[in-house]
Amino acid sequence: MLPDFRVRQRDYLLEIARLLTQELDLEKLLTRILRISVEMLAGQAGLIALKENEGWQVAAVHGLPPALLSYLTPLLADEKVSELDVVELNRMLKDLTYTVSMGLLNGTGLALVAHGQVIGVIFIFRNYPDLFSPNDKALLGSFAAQAAIAVYNARLYREVNFEKQRLDALLDSAADGIIILNADLTIERVNDAFERIYGRTHPELVGVPHADVLRWARDPQGITLESALEGGWPLTPNATLYVEGDLKRPEPPNIPIGVTYAPLLNAEGKLRNVTVTVRDITHFRNADEIKSTFISIVSHELRTPVTLIKGYASTLRRDDAKWDKSTISESLQVIEEEADRLSKMIDDLLDASRLQAGGLSLNRADVALPALSERVIRRFAAQSPKHRLVADFPEKFPVILADETRIEQVLANLVSNSLKYAPEGEIKISGQVRPEQVIVCVSDEGAGIEAKDLPHIFDRFYRSTAAVKQTKGAGLGLYLARAIVEAHGGRIWVDTSTGAGAQICFSLPR
Repeated sequence: MLPDFRVRQRDYLLEIARLLTQELDLEKLLTRILRISVEMLAGQAGLIALKENEGWQVAAVHGLPPALLSYLTPLLADEKVSELDVVELNRMLKDLTYTVSMGLLNGTGLALVAHGQVIGVIFIFRNYPDLFSPNDKALLGSFAAQAAIAVYNARLYREVNFEKQRLDALLDSAADGIIILNADLTIERVNDAFERIYGRTHPELVGVPHADVLRWARDPQGITLESALEGGWPLTPNATLYVEGDLKRPEPPNIPIGVTYAPLLNAEGKLRNVTVTVRDITHFRNADEIKSTFISIVSHELRTPVTLIKGYASTLRRDDAKWDKSTISESLQVIEEEADRLSKMIDDLLDASRLQAGGLSLNRADVALPALSERVIRRFAAQSPKHRLVADFPEKFPVILADETRIEQVLANLVSNSLKYAPEGEIKISGQVRPEQVIVCVSDEGAGIEAKDLPHIFDRFYRSTAAVKQTKGAGLGLYLARAIVEAHGGRIWVDTSTGAGAQICFSLPR
């Protein structure tokens, strides 16, 4: 050894001490510790092996031939941690070094021990025996202890950083908006979902008071966070709050949200953070509105035919009046028509329920769409003398595989709509042939469909303002038509290229 070995060792110890406070990147730290170790022990090469759950793993290498490294790496990985201590590891590495170098190289190892646990070993390859005085060994032990603490801290920092990254990933991948508030109710961070809900980015929201962000368009349902805190919330660590209302956003429109507040207390029981979960409840509110609409429409639409049937039947049964044959026939016709309308409405409601429960079942068979269209035309032709119903299909129109009853239901719903909304004129069922599909369109010469209604006409229970005033119906015809077409693997749409009138088309695979 060199005469100034102890002086150099002290310098190395000081450098390791600096590493403890300056370097938390584990890979960089291990590389610098290994370089210092090789220099301090006047070695030619070295490695650091760390103890992992699955075995010993080479974590840093300096000056080691690739052939020897490729041999060592799987050898160490195969050794179980519980079956191999540092003394045994050093013995194995020394024997291996001596054998591979044909007696030219020796080796010495320094155990890395932190908090009473062996976390790794530094092994130095050199070409002279490891002769150390008791004082040298004490200094080497101090060096190894300092290095072990540095490695332990860096590994701990890596684990903490990994957990933070995992938590960040969980927050940002959450479908609901999440806000973390400081004890003073200013925003510490928000996730991506809340940025989308609110319309502002994380840097714009950090440090902003909670009350300036979660502002309500009108009084919400439930107690607000500020009011709860005034009343002493939270009394327990598991106390949560829920409030629901319309959030005022920087850019309209307002959005309905449900907000859950969960406290995080420190060791003294004081409020440290508040985790806020913000859920967009537009879908649930729409579902409630659909349910209310359904009850309103069905109540009204069922009441009308039932009232007419009961009224005409009661009139015909009166004992104080005698009716001529034509009056009785007309009354019975009204009863029959209203019973048919009632029956169709009940069938539509049952079909809608089947869709909600898991879809429609199809009985597929060969279907000739031109013949089916003619049958639908004959069925509706007598209902309105002001309309002229025609079919227009090219010759040799292909036969398709479909559920004939369901496709007839689609055509009937489309023709029925045209009869309702077009006061007079021609109603045409036409067909086109494409390489992989056929297209069927039902067109009329009415006022057409307003642009604001186009995105919604296939929605369940949707009826335009004009339709509600002018015609009867539950808003299920086009909804069911879309479901049937899509169950066949096709699609349905409004063709707006025709100009006057309305034209609704659907495709079916050939």
